[in-house]
Amino acid sequence: MPAAAALDLPRDLQALLGAVHAIEPPADVRDYVLTDAALLTRLTDGHPGRDTDEKLVLVEGGDGLDVALYLEAAVLDRLAAQDPRRALCGTNLADFWAAVEGGSHVNYLVWNAARDRPVTLLELEVQGEVDKYTAARALLAAQPGGGLGGPVHARLFDDTRVADNLSAEEAARYRDAASLAGRCCTRLETRFAGGGLPAGLVRELRQFFRLPPGPTVTRLRAAQLDGCAAGPAPPPARRRSPPRARPRA
Repeated sequence: MPAAAALDLPRDLQALLGAVHAIEPPADVRDYVLTDAALLTRLTDGHPGRDTDEKLVLVEGGDGLDVALYLEAAVLDRLAAQDPRRALCGTNLADFWAAVEGGSHVNYLVWNAARDRPVTLLELEVQGEVDKYTAARALLAAQPGGGLGGPVHARLFDDTRVADNLSAEEAARYRDAASLAGRCCTRLETRFAGGGLPAGLVRELRQFFRLPPGPTVTRLRAAQLDGCAAGPAPPPARRRSPPRARPRA
């Protein structure tokens, strides 16, 4: 089990995304994080999949859905040594994005599950990419003189690469998610240049987060959106209990 202090950063990044989307984080990401690769193997019945520094584990049983978020211990160690809350830069960017993506997945999955709204893996990945872009803009705006050696959008979406050890299906999904999210963020970058999170950008991000999951990807594919989102937010749905956190030890 990771030390409590090591999980402060994922918790803070999750809270940052919650503030952007105007939601109370539906579950504390710290309750879902595991760093033990052996435990990951047990939770996945001996089939943990490809080697990765971040992985959302979903285990569906007869009485509900169990969720765990694997973050490689080395990622948390490196982030503790070079905290992006103080200085986000090129050397800690990949680890920062791994932590952001984990918090994004928990927020989006649990928020939708509590409203009885199914979410596909592609939609999780699209939201995760948009949230990585958002979180980086937010942190850099609070760090005068900092930088990534290039615009956030370019660092995240230009020359997108996928790991060699992905299956063909996974590789296609990750490329598709990067393309769809990149299209969305290109519009945002054009409309809200200058960095930070101005009010108009935040409104777009909140509306995008609340789009019914199916149309989220459909609308992006059709390129029919003026910004990211279109149309009014859907009415609130019936609340349900969130998925359970899998035991971490």
